[in-house]
Amino acid sequence: MVAEQLRARGIADERIIQAMARVPRHEFTPSPYRDQAYEDHPLPIGQGQTISQPYIVALMLEALAVKPDDKVLEVGTGSGYVTALLAELAAEVFSIERHARLAEEARAILARLGYRNVRPFVGDGSQGLPEHAPYDAILVSAAALKLPPALVAQLAEGGRMIIPVGPGDAQQLQLVTIRNGQPQVQLRELCRFVPLVEDEP
Repeated sequence: MVAEQLRARGIADERIIQAMARVPRHEFTPSPYRDQAYEDHPLPIGQGQTISQPYIVALMLEALAVKPDDKVLEVGTGSGYVTALLAELAAEVFSIERHARLAEEARAILARLGYRNVRPFVGDGSQGLPEHAPYDAILVSAAALKLPPALVAQLAEGGRMIIPVGPGDAQQLQLVTIRNGQPQVQLRELCRFVPLVEDEP
């Protein structure tokens, strides 16, 4: 996976490559799909959700440029695979998942694999976790129709957020950086993610 899907396609950040070499993706893959765990495509994990394609995960992590002392928010724990990668790269990871069953399964796997710098929560990811803000980095693993203001507001000065934005057939990764208190948006690669579901007000 690392040689063919990451290095060969231009992923150059050694910290990300080493993290993806260390984290056992098969541990986060449901048994019917475990033989495909290291192939470069998303896989179902239940509740209408997926474990993301490794190359897209690497792209998002590289864009986010997570540093060893960063406090990170992950929106969409899902299987817990990206949570584990963030835990390898950052000092502290807060992760929120709206599906309680997925959150509990991910919590159990992460604990079994020895990740102690992760704090999982169940809730509406579009609202983030303001009680623990600000964050140096936010990674969103579901597509919003527009940038969620609540998440932008939880970024620290100099903080970064990578998020897929757009409808199901026309999504694009956006990298948001806070400079002088204002969000600067850079359009990145096209992508396809499950939708970010927001609770009704």
